[in-house]
Amino acid sequence: MIDCVDLFCGAGGLTHGLIRAGIRVVAGIDLDEDCRFPFEANNTTRFIARDIRAISGQDVRRLFVRGRRSLVAGCAPCQPFSTYSRKSRRVREDAKWVLVEDFARIVRGAAPDFVTMENVPQILDHSVFSRFLRTLAGYHVQWQVIECAEFGIPQTRKRLVLLASRFGPIEPLSSDAAGHGGKTVRDAIAMLPSIEAGGYHPTDRLHVACSLSALNMRRVRASKPGGTWRDWCPSLRAQCHRRKTGETYPSVYGRMEWDAPAPTITTQCFGFGNGRFGHPEQDRAISLREAALLQTFPPSYRFLKDGEVPRFNVLGRLIGNAVPVRLGELIGRALIKHLRLARA
Repeated sequence: MIDCVDLFCGAGGLTHGLIRAGIRVVAGIDLDEDCRFPFEANNTTRFIARDIRAISGQDVRRLFVRGRRSLVAGCAPCQPFSTYSRKSRRVREDAKWVLVEDFARIVRGAAPDFVTMENVPQILDHSVFSRFLRTLAGYHVQWQVIECAEFGIPQTRKRLVLLASRFGPIEPLSSDAAGHGGKTVRDAIAMLPSIEAGGYHPTDRLHVACSLSALNMRRVRASKPGGTWRDWCPSLRAQCHRRKTGETYPSVYGRMEWDAPAPTITTQCFGFGNGRFGHPEQDRAISLREAALLQTFPPSYRFLKDGEVPRFNVLGRLIGNAVPVRLGELIGRALIKHLRLARA
């Protein structure tokens, strides 16, 4: 059995996937108190609300049960540029990856049997990644950039997945092992009941959609699945689109296609004007529940306490920042298979 501590655990996407694969997650750690309820309500473990920068490797090591295999997992977010806006570009580039450095520091102190990191592929362009690899001296390390849609996740989301083991070479994730179902918007959300813009479903408060202005309602009605604002008549186009510079931004104000993956689900995916987040046929943006399903959270995953009113910005952040549950499950399966083969 493998015990895991999930750093930067968020609402529990990675944790839930690891648990489904058979890994025991002993704790999730995140600074964001809004993550506590969905993390603890859906996973048989505890949430620790602490700043990773204030946690040592020994703190993490004490969470593991002696005699069991240990895993440190996480998706260290990059910091926004605004904090460092007065510094040079090079300093800003290094500073935004500071939480990856903290992840490395904790790995050094905790000395687990396994490490997994999920992150944006852009990390490969920065020296922080090579420094992170040096932290893993003594491990067998494998990393790859995957397209989530090829692994049964119904969105076009490229992610770096790193696996490290003390027990020998570890195989990369295989799309063959992932199966071939559940890759389209239709697979993920077609079963949900219809709702209107600004409406919600009475039996599922997460199945709620943002309201639309009169202008945006005309825009969504003029939008084609897979199309862009260029399909509209000129009177519907925004001022920024009418300028030549706006012509390079087609991936806003669009509808998803039923029989294709969704675009990358972001923290602002509930807004029609924030990307290609229009429902394929209903005149609205996708609901929060639909966003969660496209992130492969199960339909029963609870994000709201009883009686709690949905807050789009908060729930959009929790859902959009999550590691897709399906990806977490594939990572967990790969580690369990590796340990089984290492013992053989």
